[in-house]
Amino acid sequence: MANLEVINLSHSYGPKQVLQGVNLRVEAGQVVALVGPSGCGKSTLLRAILGTHPPTSGKVLVGDKFVDQPTRDVGIVYQHYSLYEFLTAKQNVAFGLMLDQTSTPFRWFNYPAWHKLRREHLQQAEQFLDKVGLLSARDLYPSEMSGGMRQRVAIAQALIMEPSVLLLDEPFGALDEATREELQLMLLRLYEENVRAREEGHVPPYTVIIVTHELNEALFVSDRVVGLSQYHKDGANGATIVYDRAAPVFRPDEPKDLSRFVEQKEELVRCIFSPNQQKDHRAFITFWTDHEKAGIAQPSA
Repeated sequence: MANLEVINLSHSYGPKQVLQGVNLRVEAGQVVALVGPSGCGKSTLLRAILGTHPPTSGKVLVGDKFVDQPTRDVGIVYQHYSLYEFLTAKQNVAFGLMLDQTSTPFRWFNYPAWHKLRREHLQQAEQFLDKVGLLSARDLYPSEMSGGMRQRVAIAQALIMEPSVLLLDEPFGALDEATREELQLMLLRLYEENVRAREEGHVPPYTVIIVTHELNEALFVSDRVVGLSQYHKDGANGATIVYDRAAPVFRPDEPKDLSRFVEQKEELVRCIFSPNQQKDHRAFITFWTDHEKAGIAQPSA
């Protein structure tokens, strides 16, 4: 079963149709980069997957559950992180577990049980801070952290809830180049965990959709690039997926060789961003058929 299915999704704002006939299937353990021109509806699609903005028509499934409202099965990290200034990094990461697993009466009237559970939550928070390379900063407050550190805390906040799908909405856009590259490597390490889990016969733990406007980043951190665009034959009636192909897979300990995806980057620009090349978009949607040719089975519906 796919972790995420978007089925014939369309969305309108009043008379203006933003998305039309969007179909997308994402398997557990995939890191999908979603790219497209400004105003093509990338954020609208993310909100539909998140459940905050149900589509005008079509549907979103996470596992076998229909998504029409926010659920812990889908997590999101925005470009502008929001952390509680009065909590340390560790306490910020553990905060979601507290809300999910306890109530105010429980914390007030069953303090011994809450105290024990709180210790467990904080221990889990340390594990996830370690995963994003921030264990040494576990006792710092947001005002004492850099922007990149705060964004790592926000990612750990989302990961600790173990969502089936994690959405990253341009999470590195406001960061300097060096910090951005550090966080890109963090995503590659999460992908390596997926690979190891799959090799050991386990379900990969991290299924990620990252929205980015930077094509080098999209091709570097993902194993699959999906292009959403209004530049297609019926673009006047809304954007749809016009591109879906595998990306080269990098390891976090190998050089960032941009020459490996020069041709694919040029293909993305022509297919997704050029209003003068409104082709039959099906020609570039080959991810699953390419996998079949390579002998890799598609996930069952």
